[in-house]
Amino acid sequence: MESISKRFGATCALEGVDFELEKGEVHALLGENGAGKSTLIKILSGAVKPDAGSMRLEGIPFSPSSPLESRRLGISVIYQELNLAPHLTVEENIMLGSERHVRGFLRRREMRKKVVETLQRIHHAEIAPDIPVYRLSVAGRQIVEIARALKDDARILVMDEPTSSLSGEDSQRLFEIIRQLKAQGVGIIYISHFLEEVREVADRFTILRDGKKVGAGRIEGTSLDQIIRLMVGGEIKEFFPQPSRPPGEIVLEISGLRGKHMPECVELELRRGEILGLAGLVGSGRTEFLRTLFGIDARAEGLVRSGRAILKGDVRERIKMGLGYLSEDRQGEGLALSQSLVDNLTLSLFSPYVRFGFLQLKKQKEAGWRWVKKMKIKALGPEQPVADLSGGNQQKVALARLLHQDADILLLDEPTRGIDIVSKSQIYEWMRELAGKGKTILFVSSYFPELLGVSDRIAVFHRGRMVGLQPARAWSEESLLAAATTGRINDSPSAGERHV
Repeated sequence: MESISKRFGATCALEGVDFELEKGEVHALLGENGAGKSTLIKILSGAVKPDAGSMRLEGIPFSPSSPLESRRLGISVIYQELNLAPHLTVEENIMLGSERHVRGFLRRREMRKKVVETLQRIHHAEIAPDIPVYRLSVAGRQIVEIARALKDDARILVMDEPTSSLSGEDSQRLFEIIRQLKAQGVGIIYISHFLEEVREVADRFTILRDGKKVGAGRIEGTSLDQIIRLMVGGEIKEFFPQPSRPPGEIVLEISGLRGKHMPECVELELRRGEILGLAGLVGSGRTEFLRTLFGIDARAEGLVRSGRAILKGDVRERIKMGLGYLSEDRQGEGLALSQSLVDNLTLSLFSPYVRFGFLQLKKQKEAGWRWVKKMKIKALGPEQPVADLSGGNQQKVALARLLHQDADILLLDEPTRGIDIVSKSQIYEWMRELAGKGKTILFVSSYFPELLGVSDRIAVFHRGRMVGLQPARAWSEESLLAAATTGRINDSPSAGERHV
């Protein structure tokens, strides 16, 4: 790709970017949210036309008119935001656009065999081909997306945040598949905000910032600090901020809570100004616990008490009682994609902008734009549809809605999923700032370093059961993984021996 440029109205997404990929190499494409990575990939895949520049595929001029043409030429893309048809089955999604047929009749047996073989290849034979995708977790859907990209013999495979919803074990399986593909001569473009992953799998890197190429080189011999400085244009002084004060009195008591999708009861107390992290593998029950606590999933038994009040009602009552929830599925549940930034930001609290039953649009817009600036969301204006933003900026909008709602107890499910390193640092700082102001935060994360770096206490879930609750300093990455995989708490090293 040579001198690729692209503008969207007044926004310059890419300016004169060069990028090359060799056979049998893993090339990391790095940068903050909104740096231009997704636009570059959309141009490669034929989804977006560049304003200037040219591309060559194995020396031949290349200008795909559509994603289908690009796919036929051997380019497969796994996008950060999953592109699945939820009402179709796993098999139908994996084979979509590549159906096997003779004279208009589908060869279902051949298609089923291909799907089963692909799922076995990535060690997920337990996913039934005939189950509708909407019944899978976000992690399960990520597996289906990966299987769809791997079913054909691709020459180029693009992976945009492929491990954002995967457990550590699934991530390692994916890395092994990447190594196999690399040995077969497949070129892989790998996009990830987990820089330790990049160090593990990539050969070379290219860094974009504000739509421009600002650095490139070989991973070997390049430190993470050098990469971070190129990405952000400076240094991050304090990645994990320190707590400002110890937690206070109990604000939420959870007694024997069991939900429709929670096989085991949970006992837990949350304190004012506390950040409590929830660790565990994907499917361990962390998300189901948050959803039951917030009233999205039905409660089977148990009590949730806030002060003297017992929470029995639906989501609306939870919001009135000061609870706020951030879903791990930001596009499916966390945002109204077709609506504007300002509508999404104020969606759960319209009352400050209502007078005599009428919504004061100017006042609402001004308030929304203040949050855009405060959260450093990259957007053209308050009326811009949320669907037009990058994944990381969409996540900031979902978080900003909770802050605008002024929730006292924040339930955050994977709050930094798909977020760049600078935005992660900002979110950690906001979490600590909110805790210092007396807010209580309960958050799920599959990324153990951030649990250890941000939390006051950490609880571990294993097969739907909470198996351990200790101060964060009593845990290490190794002991968290051991508890998450075995359900047992081993002796943990001291805080000084932890790797954060």
